This record gives sequence, C-alpha cells and structure tokens, in this order.
Amino acid sequence: MDRFASFDGTKIAYQVAGEGRDILLLHGFAAEHHSNWIAPGIVGALLMRDRRVILADARGHGQSEKPHDVAAYDNNAVVKDAAALLDHLDVEHVDVIGYSMGAMTAARLVPDEPRARSVVLGGVGDKLLIRRSARARNAIADALLAENARSIEHPAPRAFRRFAERTGADREALAAFQRAADAISPPEVERITIPTLVIAGSGDTLAGSVEGLAAQIHGAQGRVVPGEHLTAMFQAEFTDEVVTFLASVV
Repeated sequence: MDRFASFDGTKIAYQVAGEGRDILLLHGFAAEHHSNWIAPGIVGALLMRDRRVILADARGHGQSEKPHDVAAYDNNAVVKDAAALLDHLDVEHVDVIGYSMGAMTAARLVPDEPRARSVVLGGVGDKLLIRRSARARNAIADALLAENARSIEHPAPRAFRRFAERTGADREALAAFQRAADAISPPEVERITIPTLVIAGSGDTLAGSVEGLAAQIHGAQGRVVPGEHLTAMFQAEFTDEVVTFLASVV
C-alpha cells in the first residue's frame, strides 16, 4: 500500500486499483481494507464493472499509523482523513461505501462532501442513530486493554476484544479510538441528500432496523441480506445489492 500524510500529519495507508468511476471503501472497527473488502470478493466485483476502487486503512488500523493518544481520534479525524485522501488523489466524483464503523464515517462525510455521488451504509441500521454512552465506550476500551480476556464479563466488550485479537489489531490504538467521543458519535443522517443504500445482515443484532434507518434518509433504499454482522459482506446477495445500486446511480 501507499501512504500519505493526512490533515494532521498522520500517515494513512491506501491502495488504488482499476479504472473508471471512483469508489471509496471504508472498513469496520478492528478490521482493515483486505478483510473487509478484498477477501469477501467485493473489490473484485467492482473491478469487473470498470470501477476505480480506492481502499484505505483507517487511522489506528491496518497499515496506517496507529496513535495511542485519544486526541488523535477527536474532531472527526477519520472523516477528515477520508476527505484528505480524496484531495490527495485529485478525485472529482466518488461513490462511498462504508461498513459498520466505515458506514458511520461515510454518513458523516457525504453531507458536506460535494464530490460524493452516492453512499452505501453497510452493517448498520437504526442503532446507528443511538449515541453510545461514555460508560459503554470505556467498557469496550477497558476490554481491549484487559490483561486477561477471560476477565471480561459483558458479551459486547468481550466480542470486540475477540475480534481485535483475531485480526491482530493494535488494541491500544483501538482503545484510544473508543475513548474519543466524537469518533463514534451518531451521524446526522437526515442531512444526506444523495442516493443511499442501507444494507445489513438478517442476523445482525448490532445494526438494528435497516428500514428504520433508511426511513430517516430521503429516498434511501433498505435491503436485508443473509448473514450476521461479521459475515453479511461475504454473502453473494450483499455484493449483488451493492453492484445493482451503484449501477442505478447516474
């Protein structure tokens, strides 16, 4: 991957493949570009349809720089990184696809991003609109840093810890991300005015109602596909829905 210095000097890793209309892909928490987009076959499907795919690892993730300072994730840092990458690549128009944390980033990026043509919010539903308390965020951060994973009692923080271990993520960087309140605050989705697809797995208990979120966004489409939060993007139906939606954007 290549790297560039974002708005505050943090090095963000990115990769560009293919030719055609630009698509920016934003991955989920504790994941990175390969596991979220390449391994499920989504990138391959987009390349086959003459798209230029832009993949980035969010700060604190993958091959990007991983600050351990909470302040590095404040003030919409991950959203600013996405816009800075578009600037760096001289992108004129772009479709934006986000999954889970990446969907939150996308939803906060596109209302003020004139280059955005459409947006796909994956792995999310109306729970995206619920502000997670500082207590809940700190519980996840504490679980990520716990010396003994078996000491984590609550299932949600325990699941975050297990996933971070599975992906080999920098748990101290992820804990700092969780403690930065505005890095995970709900987006103001009613400000989204471009074509929007909301899509999640039928067994995704983290997302909430796809229809409930789509109803908050003017003209948005809602789709439910097989799978849970960590598996829906691997389903052929997920890729098919995304490809069909993007083909409808003129």
